[in-house]
Amino acid sequence: MLRKLALIFLTLWIGSLWMTGLSANILFKTIEDSQLAGEVAGHLFTAVSYIGLVSGGLLLIQLMLEKGVSGFKQYDVWIVIVMVILILVGFFGIQSHLVQLKADAYPQNVMHSEYAAEFSAWHGVSGVIYLVECLLGGILVLLYKRQ
Repeated sequence: MLRKLALIFLTLWIGSLWMTGLSANILFKTIEDSQLAGEVAGHLFTAVSYIGLVSGGLLLIQLMLEKGVSGFKQYDVWIVIVMVILILVGFFGIQSHLVQLKADAYPQNVMHSEYAAEFSAWHGVSGVIYLVECLLGGILVLLYKRQ
């Protein structure tokens, strides 16, 4: 039963990762106000971060109950651990810093402020981390399918 529940959470997590990335792209292409598009995208990324933390935690519990300590010798356990760490770094580290840069730039748009270069750099790092999460998520789905 726990495995089936974990599979549902895996589907929710990885599906929301990929869909949020696609949605953010669509937002920036269809909404002329990039600040508004970024704010909406930020809310989506926040939601997917929380989904990932809950789902990752459940998956780790399920994998450890199923495999025990020997699970640490398996790729799927380490992929989940790395993905959760990436969420923590991205959401609580980088995103918090980006929010602070926006606040420091206020009332100006951060991209028209002295913080623009730093914001762009950290935003790029965040994007790479998100892409790695998406790719690891795809690998995790394939590993679960084989089991």
